[in-house]
Amino acid sequence: MNANHGAEAIDFARRIASAELSLQSRIAHGALLAAALAMTMVIVALLLTEPGLPLRTLAALAVLAMIGATWTGYAAWVLTQRRVLFARQRVVAGWLALIFTSVFTAGAFAIGAAADVPTGFAAGGLGLALVAGSGLLLARARQRLAVLLDRRRALEALGAGAAR
Repeated sequence: MNANHGAEAIDFARRIASAELSLQSRIAHGALLAAALAMTMVIVALLLTEPGLPLRTLAALAVLAMIGATWTGYAAWVLTQRRVLFARQRVVAGWLALIFTSVFTAGAFAIGAAADVPTGFAAGGLGLALVAGSGLLLARARQRLAVLLDRRRALEALGAGAAR
């Protein structure tokens, strides 16, 4: 009876793991894809049509275009997988958020220091809060992924034992 219960648990886990991405998640990632793509297209259009912009403005727009393209790629990746990857998606999104908020924070402090602009320091302070928040979310996502991987290993071990 115990082996039968273990086999049922494994079948249930396999059905969950092979389920498609939920409708709510597909809508959210579709919205992210549309917003990131639109933002990237507007920024690239500015880069292509405004040749007289100062170098630091061009550099900032290029960084923003790269960030938008990366979020577009992330959303497209999630939507094309169509599988439940919530833990891995959160880890990837956490890394992207941590990297991009760190770039923003460094840029804000650099502007504040180089141009002696007090608002650059204020933006950098806000950026530090964003870095801390994204770091916390990344740590939680990595912890959740580790728990799920441990559960999967336990279920696979249970399945190997039940198959004998």
